[in-house]
Amino acid sequence: MPEYRKKQMNSALKLTALFLFLYGLVTQQVLANTWIRRLDEWIYERDFLLITPGKTPTLVMLVDDLGLRSITAIFLLITAIIISRRFKSWRPINLSILSLLLLNIIVGVSKLLFGRTKPSSGFDLVFTDSGLSYPSGHAANAVLTWGMMAYLIFRYSHKEPFEGMRLTWFVAIVTVGVCLASLYRNTHWFSDLLGGLFIGSALLVLIIAIDRSITSNRQPS
Repeated sequence: MPEYRKKQMNSALKLTALFLFLYGLVTQQVLANTWIRRLDEWIYERDFLLITPGKTPTLVMLVDDLGLRSITAIFLLITAIIISRRFKSWRPINLSILSLLLLNIIVGVSKLLFGRTKPSSGFDLVFTDSGLSYPSGHAANAVLTWGMMAYLIFRYSHKEPFEGMRLTWFVAIVTVGVCLASLYRNTHWFSDLLGGLFIGSALLVLIIAIDRSITSNRQPS
């Protein structure tokens, strides 16, 4: 492996470790019922004043749908298939499938393990049989799936660094929009979204690091 790629790999692993640490920290604070759950309640009480039952604005629902795995997975796989056909390589498809598998396994297991109830239930409880709120799959999915899509487009389209920054801003705007929509609709606590963002970011950086560490003649350098 070239020296510059080793440095990239080390930096990516350190960043992944940082995001995992932050995810663990938020998880510990949630389970220990500390200040972060007081913040969740405060945000819920402010946000609840905006809600009109059964009258969620269409725009909010459309933005919230950008975090649905059933929708984003289709966009990601279509993008990966187009790029794979163009470069005659299975790598974009493999990376996309890997990201979707890791997302569903890690977030799904975490939800079942922590069993946190959603704000819409009116109670903030953990380790329940029916709770599936923490971490937020919407937040994790938004940053990972849209981020992976942007990464594939940037890597295989020979875009300039400036174009890459524009894609980064696009992912950031979509992710923030999904989180705000979830807060508005009371589908997640604020700390659910934080946990989802950190675990999604960790997976995104890790998968990109894996891609960069394995060279291929059909992949741009």
